[in-house]
Amino acid sequence: MKQTNIAVSKLRPFENNPYQVRDDEEMNTLIESIQTQGILSPLIVRPIENTEEYEVISGHRRLHAAQKAGITEVPALIYALDRDSAAIAVVDSNLHREHILPSEKAFAYKLKADALKHQGQRTDITPEQIAPKLSTEVIGEQEGISKDTVKRYIRLTHLIPEFLEKMDKGEIALSVGVELSFLAESSQREVLEQCAINDCTPS
Repeated sequence: MKQTNIAVSKLRPFENNPYQVRDDEEMNTLIESIQTQGILSPLIVRPIENTEEYEVISGHRRLHAAQKAGITEVPALIYALDRDSAAIAVVDSNLHREHILPSEKAFAYKLKADALKHQGQRTDITPEQIAPKLSTEVIGEQEGISKDTVKRYIRLTHLIPEFLEKMDKGEIALSVGVELSFLAESSQREVLEQCAINDCTPS
């Protein structure tokens, strides 16, 4: 790990980053702060293999604000992480933010679960427990929720974008979103059309 200044042009958002970067009031405040004080906390990045570019692990909002503020270089800590370790770090560095949308949580849990599966992570193994824990069980323990709740959130990644948006707006309960996620895309769109015609909430 080392800290250096990196040109904004060499930084890339993490592929499949589950967290949205929104141009809202908080972003405007961050832009103003960066314009007056600079970036106080360095971004965390990893080198992209066979290139001179870097992938952002933590600091997507700071990078966006820096670009908006017209800053060409940002301070960053460089970590040599493989793709799966980086994916877990992306999820963990953002998961305890104050405002996380259901869709963000869904794709974050999926990204982390897939990375844990690739790593074949084995945790807390005892002689009585030879099999590795399920990735959803590991996430559940770390987040203080059940593995079934983790699975329910991951199911939401099968929803069409319109239903994900309704989840984020609080118009659909988690249980309803999970049920809808088992429908084929065409069937989900039929439900959506019926609700648009009859002015109903999917349930």
